[in-house]
Amino acid sequence: MSQIAFIGLGNMGIGMATNLVKAGHKVIGFDVSAKARDSALAAGCEVVTDIKEAVKSVDAVIMMLPNGKIVRSVCADIMSVISSEVLVIDCSTIDVATARDMIATASFKNIDMIDAPVSGGVGGASAGTLTFMCGGSEEAYLRAESYLNVMGKNIFHAGDAGNGQVAKICNNMLLGIHMIGTCEAFNLAEKLGLSAQKFYDISSTASGQNWSMTSYCPAPGPVESAPSNRNYEAGFTAAMMLKDLRLAQDAATTVSASTPLGSKSEAMYASMESANKDSLDFSGIMKLINGSL
Repeated sequence: MSQIAFIGLGNMGIGMATNLVKAGHKVIGFDVSAKARDSALAAGCEVVTDIKEAVKSVDAVIMMLPNGKIVRSVCADIMSVISSEVLVIDCSTIDVATARDMIATASFKNIDMIDAPVSGGVGGASAGTLTFMCGGSEEAYLRAESYLNVMGKNIFHAGDAGNGQVAKICNNMLLGIHMIGTCEAFNLAEKLGLSAQKFYDISSTASGQNWSMTSYCPAPGPVESAPSNRNYEAGFTAAMMLKDLRLAQDAATTVSASTPLGSKSEAMYASMESANKDSLDFSGIMKLINGSL
């Protein structure tokens, strides 16, 4: 089994690191949060308070960090220490340019690195059922597969460096658009006298069917496990959706891609941020649409 440094032990990282421990790997965890370090220790990780100490003598480094600026800083620290034998897997969702820059820097040092953002939320991280969207060389991807298969269920090689981030932001832009459209449809149906359950029964078997409706219904009632039945307690927060929509819009600007619905979706989730309601689940955009925010 391998020795793995896991950098970033927050809500997503802790579940991923725990599954690596359960698979028999030795995991050395690092996080700036004492609470996160305590959780990792309880999960069976070895914990250190120096990031360079975490990556000494490891086979792989896995990162799950909040943004591109932090990824750049962490990469600068670890790449000054690790050898060319160490594999680096960045599971953070960040801007495409930073992902490509970091992989190019790693390549210059003869270090294999991939970007591998995830979909599946905290539940998927805990259950080991995440989807990984990977960008980087075929060689680096093949080296990473054995680790990713422990933490996820669906592993995809999207192509060259940064393409994992491309897949992630395009997917989540589409998810945000779908969720808003689904909320609008349920809201209109209700105002016209059609119950959420009856509309769900019809539309979930008709051409309007989509994941936001059948797996994560934003209207309380039809899907028991959906956050709408828990006062929109977050699985995937509106703030996280807004982050991804902003990344998508920034990327669209750099390549002059037209994304009018993506732009409108960003503006609507920004309204949740302005109202200090972005800690709600992203399906809580229903409250903005029906006027109850």
